[in-house]
Order: sequence, then structure tokens, then C-alpha cells
Amino acid sequence: MGFIAWLIIGGLAGWIAGHIMRGGGFGLLGNIGVGIVGALVGGLLFSLLGLKAGGFIGSLVTAVVGAVVLLWGIGKLRQG
Repeated sequence: MGFIAWLIIGGLAGWIAGHIMRGGGFGLLGNIGVGIVGALVGGLLFSLLGLKAGGFIGSLVTAVVGAVVLLWGIGKLRQG
């Protein structure tokens, strides 16, 4: 997958996760950052569970799940 595809998936995943977790996005760069880090987290979680997701939609789902988990963890750290 190319660099541009990573940016698109990262931006979409961060935007979707932002709406799921706090009702809004984080701006273009924030969405891309959250989405890309979320994709790494999601890939790790999916591999630990033995799940595989391929293609654009699979990558987007993996990134969104990871971004939601990332935002949830950040929220818990800020509370404590």
C-alpha cells in the first residue's frame, strides 16, 4: 500500500474514531496521526487475536479499531 493510501486511511480512521470517542475529529493532521498510530495498534491487536483484514476496507477497519482503543487508553490515562 502506498504512502498516499496510508494518509487517506489514517485520516479517515482518525476522523471516524474521533466521532466515536468524543463526538468530533481532531483536524486533518491530528486525524492522520491518530489513524496511523491506531493502525499500528489495531494491527497488533488483530495479530494477537489471530484476525486478518485485507484490502482498503479491512485496513480501514483495523485502523479504526486501533484508533478507538488508542483514544480510550489516552482518556483513561488523563483521568487517572
